[in-house]
Amino acid sequence: MSDDRESRELGRREVLKSGVALSGLAATAGMSFWSKLALAQGETLVPFTDVPEDYAVAPKVEGAVHFVDTRHIDSFYTPNDEFYLVQHYGQPEVSMDDYKLRITGLVDQTLEFTLDELKGMEKVEVDAGFECGGNRHDFYHGLIGNAKWGGVRLKDLLERAGVQEDGIEVVFYAMDKGMETIRNTEVEQSFGRSMRIDDAMRDQVLVTYEMNGDPLPGYHGAPVRLIVPGWYGVANVKWLNHIHVQDKRYMGRFMARDYVTLRKVNVGGVERWDEISVTWIQLKSSIVRVTERNGSHRVTGFVLNDGTPLESIEIKIDDGPWQKAEIDPDSSQYSWKLFYLDWDDATPGEHTMVSRVTDINGQVQATADEMPEKVTRWENYAQFPRTVMIS
Repeated sequence: MSDDRESRELGRREVLKSGVALSGLAATAGMSFWSKLALAQGETLVPFTDVPEDYAVAPKVEGAVHFVDTRHIDSFYTPNDEFYLVQHYGQPEVSMDDYKLRITGLVDQTLEFTLDELKGMEKVEVDAGFECGGNRHDFYHGLIGNAKWGGVRLKDLLERAGVQEDGIEVVFYAMDKGMETIRNTEVEQSFGRSMRIDDAMRDQVLVTYEMNGDPLPGYHGAPVRLIVPGWYGVANVKWLNHIHVQDKRYMGRFMARDYVTLRKVNVGGVERWDEISVTWIQLKSSIVRVTERNGSHRVTGFVLNDGTPLESIEIKIDDGPWQKAEIDPDSSQYSWKLFYLDWDDATPGEHTMVSRVTDINGQVQATADEMPEKVTRWENYAQFPRTVMIS
């Protein structure tokens, strides 16, 4: 296990032992967080000067990318119709009546489950927020969402099949397919992702058929999709119909060629370009809204990470000190964490503000200058300065 991975796991275990969900964060007293976050009567958005005046989110279209206008986040759970959407091979036609989920490979018995059979097993729910691995400032970090997912533990399905000793990799195949050209040969491939067996056996990883208490929508992967809390969205395979256990690494497009971060790292004293599959969410916060009411201002944002408990979320305005923000006390390990700061001394003119998050291991969200040199668009987690105009 790598040093950073081991540090994450130790942090999680310590929090579970102590019963502490979030460390060092101020709870919102009196009024509920969401009644404070939703726009009150007479409260208005203060315009960001880094956002074009004609900026708007396009209506959701099947097969197209859809992102959230983060200035209007006003609920803990993202409504199903607003949750961000990325489809790689378009939306497949699925027959609910004929659907079956297969488990094959290095297992003691090959299994098939109908949707009704999955629904008849023990139901588990988890709050999980995630973003697209390519979420970035162009969308004002709008490729994001948070939902309550309901389904069955992947672990329970794998244990029922009986994973054999040589099974080290679990591959998840979807029903959406597309043509790929590989070394001048055109072949049809299903969307596929994989993970190591120890990651797949985490209790929180689910095969889900519900989203926010409703049946999973077609454009979000019905009949079932994989939910991997703490990982980027690409790992949460939609239209899942085949799970395969094998003894080698899976090298499909979306593991080996795409969603691969190419970055320069120090390897034993040598600077090398390293290729890393997009998996665990990097520590990240972003300011998404500033509001004004009766001369008072409030700054709001979100945090996403891999589930490691947090120590603090802070906001700096212009050249002032870092100020601790308040966070929604209902936040859980793998949900997004929405926060706000009351800005009491705002003066007319343009101001620059930025947020940063620190976890209990002392890891601090990197600045742009501290980010590793990289040439791919994946994993954009640097501190994100915003500019606003106060009238």
